[in-house]
Amino acid sequence: MTTRADGRTPDQLRPITIERGWSGHAEGSALISFGGTKVLCTASFTNGVPRWLTGKGKGWVTAEYAMLPRATHDRSDRESVKGRIGGRTHEISRLIGRALRAVVDTKALGENTIVIDCDVLQADGGTRTAAITGAYVALADAIEWGRERKFIAQKAQVLSDSVAAVSVGIIDGEPMLDLAYVEDVRAETDMNVVVTGRGLFVEVQGTAEGAPFDKAELDLLLELGVNGCAELRSHQLAALGRES
Repeated sequence: MTTRADGRTPDQLRPITIERGWSGHAEGSALISFGGTKVLCTASFTNGVPRWLTGKGKGWVTAEYAMLPRATHDRSDRESVKGRIGGRTHEISRLIGRALRAVVDTKALGENTIVIDCDVLQADGGTRTAAITGAYVALADAIEWGRERKFIAQKAQVLSDSVAAVSVGIIDGEPMLDLAYVEDVRAETDMNVVVTGRGLFVEVQGTAEGAPFDKAELDLLLELGVNGCAELRSHQLAALGRES
């Protein structure tokens, strides 16, 4: 079995840490690390919904993603200073929101809004997958905050499942899990897999950066992704102090 630059095996995640409750102000928060990638996820709870949802008896969950200017090797200007949000930022924000809403019963949430902010403090590949995985923990705590204050019914089952995400790719012809930046930039195939705790797919984003890949390779990548997300679920549950 191939040994990677950082000593991992092809099917091994980077060291994962989730520091729950990192922010003293947000209703839910988690600082998550996938190796050198570090993302702060904060969940803000508001009693009320956007105007287009008012009176419909449903809540709303959405997300915003951003990178600090020096999250990478070179400084990048803040998008707020540029005066426009980049296409990549929009795309990742929407992805995180979709991933979270896939496991939320908006009727059980009631007419409440939860906004998840995912800020990349340091990037070393897999920032969007780390953001989704950490955002779930922040979301779970924000829901409980709302329940404690009676904005959410005591017995309401707002979360139908957990959700996590991980990157996979083919490097030098071999499928690998959780790509660091040095691997991501030379991957022949690059894919992000978003999976619920029950092993159901929410989203699969895959691209052949070099040679096209066949179904057998796709199946191997999806299996790696599902197994990786199952391991990430264990980290999420441990951070939340739950067994299931």
